[in-house]
This record gives sequence, structure tokens and C-alpha cells, in this order.
Amino acid sequence: MVRANLKGINTVKKRQKDGSVKIHYYHRATKRPLRGSPGSPEFLHDYALAEQSQVAQRMGTLGGLIRDFTLSPEFGKRAESTQKEYRRMLSKVETKFGAMPLAVLEDPRVRGDFLDWQEEVAKESGAREADNRLTVLSAMLTWAVRRVRIFHNHVKGFERLHEVDRSDKVWLPEHIDAFMKVAPIEMQRALILALHTGQRQGDLRKLAWTNYDGEGISLRQSKGSRRVYVACTQALKTMLDDMDREAAVILTTKTGRAWQKRYFAEQWDEASKAAGIIDLHFHDLRGTAVTMLAEAGCSVPEIASITGHSLKSVHTILEKYMSRTKALAKSAMAKFENASSTEFANRLQTKDRRKASNHS
Repeated sequence: MVRANLKGINTVKKRQKDGSVKIHYYHRATKRPLRGSPGSPEFLHDYALAEQSQVAQRMGTLGGLIRDFTLSPEFGKRAESTQKEYRRMLSKVETKFGAMPLAVLEDPRVRGDFLDWQEEVAKESGAREADNRLTVLSAMLTWAVRRVRIFHNHVKGFERLHEVDRSDKVWLPEHIDAFMKVAPIEMQRALILALHTGQRQGDLRKLAWTNYDGEGISLRQSKGSRRVYVACTQALKTMLDDMDREAAVILTTKTGRAWQKRYFAEQWDEASKAAGIIDLHFHDLRGTAVTMLAEAGCSVPEIASITGHSLKSVHTILEKYMSRTKALAKSAMAKFENASSTEFANRLQTKDRRKASNHS
């Protein structure tokens, strides 16, 4: 008998009068009973009918829109981790609003329903989770508007409950020194790679030796699918050239395996705490790299070529991530002082007329 890998099946065990146990199977979404055992012809027949019934029920509803969105080519272009998180969020949306007819989405009052739900989720699971669910819902509705499935996205521009501003959260030299003194070499390498490339953690964990040509690193970013080339600084090149290449990826665990997201986060947090660093995250190294590039006098196109952002949005990126450091302030005033166009201003001095009249 062929064993089918089917999802959405509930199993119920019932003890018979003779003491034996009989297993009953049900289609989870429609609650329809499934005859036979998984893989049998009658079981597959009932399962197919239940799936068709579910699709028919979803047509013209928010649940059907969710299904179409997650099967769309646009959704498939997103990073695997993003797809997974979107599906998790949208499953929550479907549980709450899946049966909502699409016509209701055109009514501006539906915004109030979604905002009420946002507040409910915030009380149960926190403001960040509530905001993220509405963010994903809004992204899906924007897709639906573009595909002319609906005409309005009444969730767009909703007010976020979770407020966070990490624009001034950059790794200062003292933070980096403290981290490098206590962190395992695997974490040290991750810090250097992040600081000298400005890339996201997920892309750095997957970075392979084939991405390094001895002079620079080329990669296609998982978010946005942009291809960037980062020429190596001497410090980064020295680190890479001195490393063993026993694994396919550059950053590995002690045992030479590729990092899993959760394990990497655990090890990073442990090293940060050992260094006495509490309010800085790995992602803040990306902002730190942007700040350092700006301090070094890099132009907007130069910074964008490394971070992978569009020229249009790079100003926003700088505004968000770039801390107002003393180095920037000193650099700015040095340019002011040495520019020929500002020479007249640098000659200005005060004249106290009262003192002048006294001397006379």
C-alpha cells in the first residue's frame, strides 16, 4: 500500500467492546470522515473530495485569498524564512477572519475589525506580534489590489502599537573590544564578517567559500534578491585567507557544521552577555557598518552598492541606522572649515563696540 504524505488529518482512537482499538481519520478543516487507512484508495478518494470542498468554501473569502497569495509567484520569490513566517501569521488571520467575504474587505469599517483584533493579540501575545500580523495581512491585501482581486487595502498605514527606534544602537569600539576578548573564535569571525560587509545574519550564515574570489565577496541577498559585491578590507581578507576551508560555508560551528538560525542566536547572546553587552543585537552591526562607511566619507551610491539597497531608499536607511557620532560631527566641521566656499565665515570674529569706545 502506498503511504501518502497528507496534511491536515486528525486521528481519533476508539476502544471497541471486544477491547480492540479502532482508528478513525478526519479531514481537519472540513471535519469530514476519511474511510480506510492513509494511502488506501478509499482514503485518498475521501481526502480529495474534502480538499475540493474546502477550496470551494474558500472561494470569495479572505481564506481563499490567503491560499492564492501563498501559491503566487510573488510569494515564492520571498526568502524561505520569510515564507515560513508569513504562513504562520496568515494562519492566525485565517483562523480569525478566514470566512470573511471579499465584499466585506471593500467596506472601510473593516479596518476597525482588524484594529480591534490587533489590540486583542497585543494583550495575549504582545504588541510586536500584533503589529507583525497586520503587517503581513496588509502586504497580502496590497498584492490582492494589484491583482484586482479587491479594490482597497483598508489596513494600509495602520498605527503600530510596538514602538522601537534603534537608530542610535551602534557597536562602539569599546563594545567590539569587549566582545572580541571573550567571544569564541566562531563568533569573532561572524562579527568581523558582519562589520566589514554590512550584510544580514541570514546571508552571512549561508555565505559559501565559492562566494569569495580572494579579493571580494559576491552574493545574492535573500531579501530582495539583489546581487552585491563587497571588496574585502585587508582585515577581512587576512581573516578569510587564514581560515581552513573544510566546510562549504565560511561561518561554521566548532564541529564544522553550518549554523542553524536558533543555535547561532543562542551562541551570540551568550557571548554578548559574557562581554557585558545587553542592548545591542547582531543586526545592529549592519547599522554600524553603514555608519562607519558614512564616517569614512562614502557617497550614497557607494554605501548602497554594499548594503544592496536601492538609491531611492538609501537616504532612509542612513537616517534610520546612522548614529549621530562625534566622528561625523568632527568630519563635517573639518570640511566646513577647510572649504573655500566657507572661507568668509571662518574669518568672522566678534567686535565689542563698548571696549572699542573705552579705548578711545
